[in-house]
Amino acid sequence: MLKSKDFRLPTLSLRFIAVWQRNFLVWRKLAIPALLGNLADPAFYMLGLGYGLGGLLPEVNGMSYLAFLASGTVCYSTMNAASFEALYSGFSRMHVQKTWDAILNAPLTLDDVLFGELVWIITKSLMSGLAILVIIWVMGLQASFAMSLWAIPVIILMGFCFTGMALVINAVSPSYDFFMYYFTLAITPMVLLGGVFYPVDQLPAFLQGVSAALPLTHAIEMVRPLMLGAIPPQVAGHVLVLLVYGALGYYLALALTRRRLLK
Repeated sequence: MLKSKDFRLPTLSLRFIAVWQRNFLVWRKLAIPALLGNLADPAFYMLGLGYGLGGLLPEVNGMSYLAFLASGTVCYSTMNAASFEALYSGFSRMHVQKTWDAILNAPLTLDDVLFGELVWIITKSLMSGLAILVIIWVMGLQASFAMSLWAIPVIILMGFCFTGMALVINAVSPSYDFFMYYFTLAITPMVLLGGVFYPVDQLPAFLQGVSAALPLTHAIEMVRPLMLGAIPPQVAGHVLVLLVYGALGYYLALALTRRRLLK
C-alpha cells in the first residue's frame, strides 16, 4: 500500500549522470545491433506500407502517403523505443539483474537512479526517432529541412512522455509477461487510433474522441505539419498534454518504485 512518504517530491541532483553513464557504457558494447533492431521494424513498416499502399492512394492531407506515413513513423518509433527500454531493459536492471540495488549501495538515492533511467531512456528514444528522421531527410520527404529540425525537440518530449508512462508499468510488474497488457491495451490502441497509418478524421466520432486523449495523437499532430514545412496548430496544447502525461507518469512511477524497493 502506498504511503504519504512515497509521494514526496523528487530530490534531484547531478548524481543521476553516473546512472546515465553506466547505461550508456553497457549499451555501447552492442550499439550497432541495438540501433539496427530499433530502426528495422519502423523502417520496414514505413517503406513497405508507404510504397505498397502509397501506389494505390492519392495524396493524404496534402502529402504523399509515404511522407504521411513517415511522419507518423517518427512518433511510432520513438514511442516504441522508450517503451521497450523502460520496460524490458529497465525491469531487467531493477528486478532481474538487481543493478538498481547495487547502485543504491553507492552514495546515490533511488531518486537519482530513476531520474538517471528517465534521462537514459529519453536518450535512447531520441536515437530511434532521429534514425527515422534521417531516412526522411535522405529521401527528401520533408518540405522544409529547417522546419523538420523542430521535430527533434518534439521527439525528446515524446521520449519523456512515454518513458514516464512505461516506468509506472515497470514499477508494478511482477514479470516480463505483464508487459503484454500494456502493449495490448495502451500501445496498440495508440498506434491504430493515433493517426500513424491514416488521418484521425477518418475514424467514427466516438473514436476520434478517444484518439484526442492519446498522447501519440498529440505528438503526430506536431510532427506531421513540421514535415509539411508548417507551424503546428494549437502547439501549446499538444506540448502540455505530453508534459502532463510524462510528469504524472514519472511522479507516480517514483512513488510506486519507492514502495517496491524501499520497504
